Amino acid sequence: MARKVHFIGIGGVGMAALAVLEKSAGADVSGCDVHQTPRTRWLESLGIPVATGHDPTHVADADEIVATPAVAADNPELAACKGKPVRMRGEVLAGIVSSRETIAVCGTHGKTTTSTFIARLLLALGEDVAWAIGGETRDFPVAGCGKGVLVVEADESDGTLALYKSSTLVVTNCEYDHPDHFKTFADYAACFDAARANAKTVIEAQDLSVEDMFTLGGFDFARALAPHNQKNARTAVEVALRRGYAPADIAKALAPIVRELPDRRFQIAWPPHGFGTCEADGPVVITDYAHHPTEMKCAIDMARRVCRGRLRVLFQPHRYSRTKALAADFPAALAGADEVVLCPTYAAFEKPVEGGDIADLYASCRSAFTDGPVLYLARTCEEAWRHAFIESRPGDATLLLGAGDIIDLLPRVAADMSAKRGYPGDGASLSGYSFFRTGGRTVGGGARRVVGMGSNLWISDLATDEEYVRLQSAPAGMPGARLGVPWMAGIPGTVGGWIKMNAGAFGHSIGEIVRRVKVDGRWLDRDECGFGYRKSSITGTIEDAEFDPVVDSRTAADYLARRRDFPPRCCGSVFKNPPGGFAGRLLEEAGAKGLSVGGAYVWEGHANVIAVRDGGTSSDILALARIMRERVRHRFGVRLEPEIVGLGEGMED
Repeated sequence: MARKVHFIGIGGVGMAALAVLEKSAGADVSGCDVHQTPRTRWLESLGIPVATGHDPTHVADADEIVATPAVAADNPELAACKGKPVRMRGEVLAGIVSSRETIAVCGTHGKTTTSTFIARLLLALGEDVAWAIGGETRDFPVAGCGKGVLVVEADESDGTLALYKSSTLVVTNCEYDHPDHFKTFADYAACFDAARANAKTVIEAQDLSVEDMFTLGGFDFARALAPHNQKNARTAVEVALRRGYAPADIAKALAPIVRELPDRRFQIAWPPHGFGTCEADGPVVITDYAHHPTEMKCAIDMARRVCRGRLRVLFQPHRYSRTKALAADFPAALAGADEVVLCPTYAAFEKPVEGGDIADLYASCRSAFTDGPVLYLARTCEEAWRHAFIESRPGDATLLLGAGDIIDLLPRVAADMSAKRGYPGDGASLSGYSFFRTGGRTVGGGARRVVGMGSNLWISDLATDEEYVRLQSAPAGMPGARLGVPWMAGIPGTVGGWIKMNAGAFGHSIGEIVRRVKVDGRWLDRDECGFGYRKSSITGTIEDAEFDPVVDSRTAADYLARRRDFPPRCCGSVFKNPPGGFAGRLLEEAGAKGLSVGGAYVWEGHANVIAVRDGGTSSDILALARIMRERVRHRFGVRLEPEIVGLGEGMED
């Protein structure tokens, strides 16, 4: 009876490829993943059942379980294994590599493209090739089950590359990466050295000359490739030459192969028919898997070649550990763009690492870009794309960079670009609308947000389709100071704003005196408003309110005398006090005073106050607030909640 092997997270590109190889070797393979995807449906078409979700019953009949580091230790299926062998994906693949003739392609960059070129080239030359590769094209899936040589993309990220005993090891390059596993470059390089020592033959791609390929004749088509892909093609040629094929046959077979890169390797997301008519049809959108500085620079250089207008880069870093370890290298990689929009770091399976937040990378780029790209910080990938879509003009190129869920934008990209008729006008500038708005514009047509004076409001400096409308109705739209509440003396805002966020000071809050509130035409009694610390459950537009008399022995002058003299261009407290503590005290103990990003800085008089110098931007403020929050979280395990409206969106990670 065939052994039963269950794959936890089978929809991942590496796991799917391995599952196909295991089935071809005679195993009874099953798997599960959180969602059904085109890849899981492809697996099912090959006879591999895929369950949705994680359930202990999935492993009940399994003889062996295969997992990846991305599977959490508390996964219910892992917990139900009860002594059954659990093996890591890399370990299983290393065993397969060592058991048959294999060409293993490893390296920091270019593994997927080079292994794809090699496998497709050998197939075109007539070999019955098997393969397992971390990428696919429309007609070339992640795995194939030929009986001849096996071509694999050898991943070094978890150290299992050191276990490979390949017939031929191809090393594309070696540049420090995966700091979550390898603490130093020496550790990283040692993993490659172990694989070299285990291999029968080693091909070092860095030692190959691209010009040598052109002197063989017939390879002029490769001159149209970007330099790094010329090197990838040259490596595939070297593999074929060493297997005895004639240069002319190799050139004929390779020519059509290199015209199509694996998905997400400089993939055209728009227009669907290619670059040729960009001038007529509008801007171009490209997606690329690049997430290491060297790869990113290559992708940006390639985009510059097809961009006749502004080059806009939306970048989502991959893993906190990499963001922190390579922070000094990212700015130079991004410097070739005209505009850079940074998106929150994709965690993969990591927990946040201090210094690895997207705000830390923003701060590094802000310091480096003294005369470089315009820099923005987005709260979400969706917000970044909305900005790029609004700002795009014919001839512009938008490059979506990253190995995380930024790829999920592609359906929206296609929908937005295909529905677009002409381009937005200049729109309405929101500059100066409120303190925390330092640029950008709105073209309307999106969500309508009703606000008051904007005194406790942060609005991104990215372009938006959201409409911000000032509330004019009285009394909700009038300045809160007119209520004559002593403890609120000196605090800006409208009556409606005070009520919605239950504003307060000196141990009091406005909810204490609210009798009832009219919201979207309906009166709500106080107990229906859900008042809590700096919050309420009110979601609609506040139109009117009634209050109980204020009872206080102190006067407004008494409270004003106790209030600190805040610096100009600030909005008071950034974060709410956590239960049983004070945000300002935690921030001060975490060393927040003296922190600055661009033109935003933490006020020396209070660690929970951000102020802005000339030249400061909304993105500067967002980045500084994130850094402040992360300092407290890592030092004290306390998650601060923003008090300023707008800053909290996208801070859920």
